[in-house]
Amino acid sequence: MKLLLVEDESKLVDSLSHLLKRNGFVVDAALDGETGIEMACTGIYDIIILDRMLPNKDGISLLREFRSLGHDTPVLFLTAKDSPEDRAEGLNSGADDYLIKPFFSVELLARLQALGRRRHKELAENVLTVDGLVFNPLRGQVTKNGEVIQLTLKEAQLLELLIRNYDRVVTKEQIIQKVWGYYSDAEFTTVNLYVHYLRKKLKLSNLKTVWGVGYCLHGNKNVTKAVN
Repeated sequence: MKLLLVEDESKLVDSLSHLLKRNGFVVDAALDGETGIEMACTGIYDIIILDRMLPNKDGISLLREFRSLGHDTPVLFLTAKDSPEDRAEGLNSGADDYLIKPFFSVELLARLQALGRRRHKELAENVLTVDGLVFNPLRGQVTKNGEVIQLTLKEAQLLELLIRNYDRVVTKEQIIQKVWGYYSDAEFTTVNLYVHYLRKKLKLSNLKTVWGVGYCLHGNKNVTKAVN
């Protein structure tokens, strides 16, 4: 799972990042609220760990803005603010969980695993359809005209991003951040290559190039319950 840690204490960021990476998470960090909201809104993260007391933009304001923009990524507050009123405010602002500092590592990991399982179940229950394509994001499978086509992980992530933004232009910068990561050194030529792979595998005549900007998938999109 890919995780964003928004925390201004650099020593805690280092220790948490080490702990999380040792337990199988891919971790990016932001040291202030403005950077945190920018990175969170890329949509590339499975879970966000958020401190309440941050420079530039506090955690409550960040979370309210994030939810107002329609993002549903699970968020866990990790904070020293421990009164019942503080907890209620955090949860009412859109947090999925609330953990008080200092904390036990085993409890943090257990809570993250629980949020991850919930997220995994939500994704597993949905398929996406666009103009005859039936796409299961979790399995990375596309069904077209009765034929099942298996995609690679990067191809599946790219297709999901395009479908969820149907009829909207997705820039190459957005694609790199979502598919390869916020700090990735992937280049635009890599994006072009994977778009070529999708067009070839799926015969996507409705995947248009917007020169100098990015790509746009045209069509009618639906989200439905997956059939097992």
